[in-house]
Amino acid sequence: MPLSYILLSITGLVVLFGFAHRVLDRMKMTDTWAFLVIIGMIIGTLIPNIPITKTVSINIGGAVIPIAVCVYLFLKAESTRERVNAVVVSIVAGIAVFIAGRILPAEPEAMIIEPKYIYGIVGGLIAYLFSRSRRSAFIAGVMGIILANVMQAVSNYLTGTRGAVSIGGAGFFDSVVISMIIAVFLSEIIGETREKIQGGTSKKHLEPREGMASSLIDTNKKEEGDKNEQKEDE
Repeated sequence: MPLSYILLSITGLVVLFGFAHRVLDRMKMTDTWAFLVIIGMIIGTLIPNIPITKTVSINIGGAVIPIAVCVYLFLKAESTRERVNAVVVSIVAGIAVFIAGRILPAEPEAMIIEPKYIYGIVGGLIAYLFSRSRRSAFIAGVMGIILANVMQAVSNYLTGTRGAVSIGGAGFFDSVVISMIIAVFLSEIIGETREKIQGGTSKKHLEPREGMASSLIDTNKKEEGDKNEQKEDE
């Protein structure tokens, strides 16, 4: 079974049992909708690709459905700044994945880990590191891989290289899933931890120190006592 199916199955169970409710709520998604998207992605990979040109096609489960989700999240973004961030980081991730494809050996057997997994890891890490929200991290994680596919198709056309490109299909479906999960997972775990630390720190600064408060009270009492004594002497 492909790694992408395993990861999506685990993610589906996490969503089904409500463990992802908080992060989905922040992304303006419901548990039911997220679960249906996961099922749709798996089933979509079993449907024949949609041809675009003679050598380029697009996969329903690995590209069409994820792109539709990205469009929804893009429209749900809370600010123009977040939308711009999602677009810029998607382009950066796409370029990074495309360059990684150029640098890595052409023979997968020469590597310890499959190149498609490396593409997903690179895309997911960049999406997390440069995104400003969980929504933009998801968008960049998905679109980074898909844009790298598109860049490869354009490169093949310009250089006259023969070879079919399946956008979001074949091994790149694994890359899309890995990148998407890494981006959102890191954004949630590290982001949540950072928020708790910052919240605890701010609360700590807001709480009055007992020693300081006591000394101020004692000082005020002492000043009032001195004034009363002066009045009595007069």
